[in-house]
Amino acid sequence: MLYALILLIAVLVLNFSLMHMAPGDVADTISQSMGGADKELLDQIRADYGLDQPFLVQLGRYIGGVLSFDLGYSFFYNQPVTSLILERLPATLLLVVTAQLLALFVGVLLGVISARKPNGIVSHIVSFLALFGYSAPVFWTGILLLIAFSLKIQWFPVAGMRDVTITGGFWVHSLDVARHLVLPAITLSSIFLALYSRLSRATMMEVLGSDYIRTAKAKGLSENKVVYKHALKNALSPVVTLAGLQFSAVISGAVLVETVFSWPGLGTLAFQSIIARDTPTILGILFFSALVVIAGNLLTDLILRWIDPRLRGRQ
Repeated sequence: MLYALILLIAVLVLNFSLMHMAPGDVADTISQSMGGADKELLDQIRADYGLDQPFLVQLGRYIGGVLSFDLGYSFFYNQPVTSLILERLPATLLLVVTAQLLALFVGVLLGVISARKPNGIVSHIVSFLALFGYSAPVFWTGILLLIAFSLKIQWFPVAGMRDVTITGGFWVHSLDVARHLVLPAITLSSIFLALYSRLSRATMMEVLGSDYIRTAKAKGLSENKVVYKHALKNALSPVVTLAGLQFSAVISGAVLVETVFSWPGLGTLAFQSIIARDTPTILGILFFSALVVIAGNLLTDLILRWIDPRLRGRQ
């Protein structure tokens, strides 16, 4: 927890410093949207946003605001950044968690199946799909899925998170959101599914060759019981570790996926804020992304201790 706090403060300082060093500022962006402004008006805008203060003063005020859960005010959206993030957060969490769970479940399942018969046709098919999924850019995969399943076959919606014309109760709207979620979740999970399937295949083959697995087979246990009860639990630790480390990549990948599918989450908000040079919103999204990644790594440590009892006694 102490390392996480130090890392979070370091991220805050680094992000603010990089945005401060970038050419232009909020005053320039506002003046451009107004069609131009004289020096007196630019100075007034900078004074209103505190940009006329020294760098360390601005940094201290920003960190103090973050510690009090105040991420600043968006001049582009004309509302607090915290409200913007909380408004878009559920959509991003739904997409990211669904994609991670899908990649983990399907990836581990494919890895286990291919590890049981490493030289079989299923193993070769899984290896080919993993190589294809890992090498394909996520935005390219999303565009292909849109063309195939939204424009040609028309099974799924083209964009957005829900259809505003649909009326009904909770389950009707939930089903509508699920239909919109299918293609973005598959797109985001494709590259991570490849990683998890390859890693679970390798670790599963190593575990299946260990002595205690041969002992379990010698006792007459069924093949499925040996694989899924004894071997799988020990083979999951590296996969869970990789999933935690890849959480930052999932967040960054969500920016591209949300842009392709017009998913109303933090990724779309980040893209629009970068185009508008909305510095407070960009800093708020960067901070929140770092917070999610750090929390994901801490959660990974806890899950690993739950999966592997040998870790519980280590300090």
